[in-house]
Amino acid sequence: MQLSLWLALAGAGALISFTPGAGAINTMSNSLTVGFRRSIWGILGQQAALVLHVIVVALGVGVLVAGSPVAFNAIRYAGAAYLVYLGIRQFLRKPDLDQEKVAALRNEPAWSMFRRGMWVNLLNPKALVFFLAFMPQFIRPANPLLPQYAVLAATVVLIDILVMWFFFAAAAKSFQRFTHDAHGQTVLNRIFGVLFVALGVALAVMH
Repeated sequence: MQLSLWLALAGAGALISFTPGAGAINTMSNSLTVGFRRSIWGILGQQAALVLHVIVVALGVGVLVAGSPVAFNAIRYAGAAYLVYLGIRQFLRKPDLDQEKVAALRNEPAWSMFRRGMWVNLLNPKALVFFLAFMPQFIRPANPLLPQYAVLAATVVLIDILVMWFFFAAAAKSFQRFTHDAHGQTVLNRIFGVLFVALGVALAVMH
């Protein structure tokens, strides 16, 4: 990939990553719950889904999904339901100042965070359709395709990890002071709960 094309790719990838979405909200929620460092596991799960999206589009399956109302809507509603579920669970979470329980939450298994992050991104057909429109702009059919897709995936994943971890997860640290009392925990739980539900509803009504 030419340097000028790669720079355009990097710029577009950064713009996409900085756009708030389910991944950003999930990252901030994880950062508040388990801490900045361990929030990386949820971020890596989100990247696994992103790589799968790239593979699906590269194989041409994405065209079939985007062109099939049944397949698209099945994924869309499944993703919407999952986000609403996460939102309701977060909204109803009761504040807990018990240090042992807080420690248990902060010690959530890495695989659990990874899996949740993967499903948050994987069940988003909007991302699949977006990659269908996004990826061809940076692929040159006359050149070997595999190296180009590899560079594209690696670039987008690296940028998204940096943005999610050092921007969204780091930004969540500024809310840590609200987690030290019951009222603050309730407010944060409800804010993130509403955001997850709102994203789920938006995904459900998306055309």
